[in-house]
Amino acid sequence: MEELIEVIISTTTSCIIALGYWGLAIGMAIESANIPLPSEVILPFGGYLVSIGKLSFWGAVMAGTVGGTVGSVLSYYAGLLGGRPFLLRYGRYIGITEKKLAFADSWFEKYGEATAFFTRLMPVIRTFISLPAGISGMDIKKFTVYTFLGSLPWSIFLVYLGVKLGENWTNLKPWFHRMDALIVLAIIAAIIYYFYRKKRTK
Repeated sequence: MEELIEVIISTTTSCIIALGYWGLAIGMAIESANIPLPSEVILPFGGYLVSIGKLSFWGAVMAGTVGGTVGSVLSYYAGLLGGRPFLLRYGRYIGITEKKLAFADSWFEKYGEATAFFTRLMPVIRTFISLPAGISGMDIKKFTVYTFLGSLPWSIFLVYLGVKLGENWTNLKPWFHRMDALIVLAIIAAIIYYFYRKKRTK
């Protein structure tokens, strides 16, 4: 398994070196289309390239954000056109399980369209939330705007970490799983605050 991960990292970084901003955008589009290619590799490496002057910070951020949005829209249409039976039948080939889809469903049903924004900062669910959004027929314009706005801080965060760590960007890998719980708690707190403010306004 470790060898496979190293191959994925090596291939991904080689493509980014060769394609620059396009490499970042394509990598994030693949990740956001539910194909296992972690953004925790793509964007910090982009940050490393920023640190050595190969890319600009905001260029890398926007490439990651736009790529992530495009991949999410593709995933949205997979849900819209294919529906749940199609996804459950063929999704297992790219890591979509009934458990993951049900988890994403529960978030979307509980928090509505705002979920397309908040969950972009959450590990795992950030990629799968596009599927129930498509299945439910959420307005594509709203979905695209929410996805872009939610993906932007994620891209800023990971690119910035890559810039600060420089050639030591690979040191991030063991830490992301430990950070998952903190990220989830932060997003849940933000969602509660959002609906609390909304209720008070009414």
